[in-house]
Amino acid sequence: AILTPRLLLVPYCEHHVLTYHEWMRDVDLQRLTASNPLSLPQEYEMQKKWRTECDKLSFVICLRGDMGDVVVVPGVHDGPECMIGDVNLFLGAADTDAEEEGKGGDLAGELEIMLAHPKHRNKGYAKEALLAFLWYVTARSSSASGGLLSEYEGVHGCGPYVLRYFCVRIHWENGASLRVFAGLGFGRVGGGEGNFFGEVEMRRGVWDGDGDGDLEGEVGRIVGYGEV
Repeated sequence: AILTPRLLLVPYCEHHVLTYHEWMRDVDLQRLTASNPLSLPQEYEMQKKWRTECDKLSFVICLRGDMGDVVVVPGVHDGPECMIGDVNLFLGAADTDAEEEGKGGDLAGELEIMLAHPKHRNKGYAKEALLAFLWYVTARSSSASGGLLSEYEGVHGCGPYVLRYFCVRIHWENGASLRVFAGLGFGRVGGGEGNFFGEVEMRRGVWDGDGDGDLEGEVGRIVGYGEV
């Protein structure tokens, strides 16, 4: 789990699914996230994929209380009353990929973030969660570190792989999200126009160095997360 000054980010677990399913029944939220509603059984199956598949990473965003240095207790520190949204990463081939047969290649990390209720928007929570999430992903994006890319390489083979950039696709009407990502250094690609589905793509490079880069001083810290 990851602690920030105001938030707690925890792995998306089975006990989060019911609340998430209720969120995603909202038509406006479906439109803003370009999502189709799923049945509850489908939602549980999707949660398993986000936890087990090597190209996916999902954290639930929670409001944190006065936790000190305790281990995060599932269902207590991340119960329904604390949950406010989620942030996700999907690894896929980058447009710059020039991979050769039998070798690895360049990867892009596609991001998604959602705050379920309007009362939690426009308070800086999205930026705070994204800063911590990007720091965490960047710090674990080395094949040699036993992190995300080593897991990806273990399944897909033909390594090594390199995470080249982060990207996000946002509906052109979602001005708040467009501003958040622009504020984090993401720039529009493809002329900045929406695609057939009305989505605008934005990108920024991966931070250099040991994973902190220009995020240093603004990110959270990793804490233990107990088992249900």
